[in-house]
Amino acid sequence: MAFISEKTVEKLLARVDIDGWENGGREMHELVDHTTGEVFARIPKGTKEDVLRAEERARIAQKKWAKVPPAERAKIIYRFADLVHENRSWLLDIVQAETGKARMHVVEELIDVLLVSRFYAKRAPKWLKDEKIAGPLPVISKARVTHNPVGIVGVVAPWNYPLSLGASDSVPAILAGNAMIIKPDSNTPLTALAVATLMDQAGLPESLWQVVTGPGTEVGSTLTDTADFMMFTGSSKTGKAMGEQLGGRLVGFSAELGGKNAMIVDEGVDYERVAEIATRACFSNAGQLCIGIERIYAVGSAYEDFTKVLVDRLERMKLGVGRDWDIEMGSLINQKQLNTVQTQFDDAVAKGARVLTGGKHRPDLGPFVFEPTLLAEVPEDAICYRAETFGPINSIYPVDSLEEAIEQANDTDYGLNTSIFCKDKNEAQWVADQVNTGQVNVGEGYGIAWASLDGPSGGWGDSGKGYRHGKVGLMKYTRSKTIATESNIMHLGGPKFLPAKIWGPVFEQLSNLMKYLP
Repeated sequence: MAFISEKTVEKLLARVDIDGWENGGREMHELVDHTTGEVFARIPKGTKEDVLRAEERARIAQKKWAKVPPAERAKIIYRFADLVHENRSWLLDIVQAETGKARMHVVEELIDVLLVSRFYAKRAPKWLKDEKIAGPLPVISKARVTHNPVGIVGVVAPWNYPLSLGASDSVPAILAGNAMIIKPDSNTPLTALAVATLMDQAGLPESLWQVVTGPGTEVGSTLTDTADFMMFTGSSKTGKAMGEQLGGRLVGFSAELGGKNAMIVDEGVDYERVAEIATRACFSNAGQLCIGIERIYAVGSAYEDFTKVLVDRLERMKLGVGRDWDIEMGSLINQKQLNTVQTQFDDAVAKGARVLTGGKHRPDLGPFVFEPTLLAEVPEDAICYRAETFGPINSIYPVDSLEEAIEQANDTDYGLNTSIFCKDKNEAQWVADQVNTGQVNVGEGYGIAWASLDGPSGGWGDSGKGYRHGKVGLMKYTRSKTIATESNIMHLGGPKFLPAKIWGPVFEQLSNLMKYLP
């Protein structure tokens, strides 16, 4: 089935910020239909020169934008949010066309964009105001802090949540007074172009939100060499390389990277309820979710009891690619990701893992569909024991106690998300305090912590650097300046009428007052 028409593709391609690509002479990247495997669009591959031209336009536009009051910027973002809501069916179709994910999973992206846009539009004008702070000495000094845009923010957006992470990471940067240059993943450029189109309609000035399509090796690398701040979502390997590249320029960046997220299930919980939540937490977007669950630790009798319930629930999942609301899991993104999943599955089984359910490629449902899979007895030398799968393969392990579950959950280089289910609420909070991840969901898989927008969202260890959401998710796109003013009453060098030999001892004695300062 075709999710979008050729006319829609043409309309979106008109928004590509690459000069003259329509005249030919450009390499093109092909987008493949997740139901037929046929090519449905061709996207121009940008170059280093395209990024540099975009940067030149962005610098001019940003200087004007920085002078616009934050409250006026917020009005545009409110209008953008309204347009996202009005065009929601159109956006759902575009994301499904590019990713093949279930429609309900695209709705999660849509809601995230609406929540984040309105959250920051409401708070940014207040958070960006000058702050009065105490000077070093009362009466004779005062100070304030200003929050200034960094300039150009580069966003390298991922393919797994192209609407959510392409738009939601950019909205606070725009509100902070910056210009954006976005390099969408080559699999999902149309979604970024759709966001850009709605930003235009909302009234965002020209060249403040530019989309340069193309490979990360050239477009992404050049953007990393030119932007004043980088926002990246992707693999830990690429994030580390980007950090090294930016470190030489002393440029800030924020990165959400990989995860091998754990779920802990204690004895005595409602296994039916937990299985419903686990089905979504493990297999949303076919498991292609940074904060999704990839390993489950079940305590004592919960291992046998919960495993039976979970397997039964997984075997009742409806798979497919389409607009039907009852489809619970869609397609993997492409053949490369299918190969990764198949390789990890074959490796685990060859080394002794037991297949509880799933494990089959389903070309009858779509060229890249793979069944939701649950493994037991996965040995430590299996690839999927420690490495992120980023696909519909999950493993369940027995543990004797919550303490052992915590130990196993923390036995990883990653630290993105943990999901906890305990019958005793106080015990659940205790477990939450012991796990080493930037997000913890008690009684949920991933959604409730992610949607707690007042709090920071980010990973520890190999799962990332910096945070999105919360006040820090806005202020990271700013540079702070402290402006201190000394009064005319007296300066720190002392009164003019006192010689140094008199003022010096007095100044020294003033140190005795410091213990009374707040």
